[in-house]
Amino acid sequence: QVQLVESGGGLVPPGGSLRLSCVASGNIHTVYTMAWYRQPPGKQRELVATVTKDGNANYADSVKGRFTIDRHPRMMLLQMSSLKPEDTAVYVCNAEISTVASMYVKWEYWGQGTQVTVSS
Repeated sequence: QVQLVESGGGLVPPGGSLRLSCVASGNIHTVYTMAWYRQPPGKQRELVATVTKDGNANYADSVKGRFTIDRHPRMMLLQMSSLKPEDTAVYVCNAEISTVASMYVKWEYWGQGTQVTVSS
């Protein structure tokens, strides 16, 4: 069984910083592309950033220059700086993973999410 577990959310004032982590565990063969999504209150889920297995990252225009992804084989860190109230959301980790039992098949997994609140 594969799990994605996020941590690092919390309450931070505008202009502050937070670092989120997403760790993949279980019967994993390879973790391919990982991504952060977020769902602001009352709005649809949106893509924040993606990072490939090789570390190539892409960011939504709304977070470029403020958020940075750091990729490890089974972990992804999201360093968030200069946070704004509009960054308030549940941040959810997503990953394409092949398992030991089916190493040539990529499965999509989601974490439970971690709340980020930017408020004074």
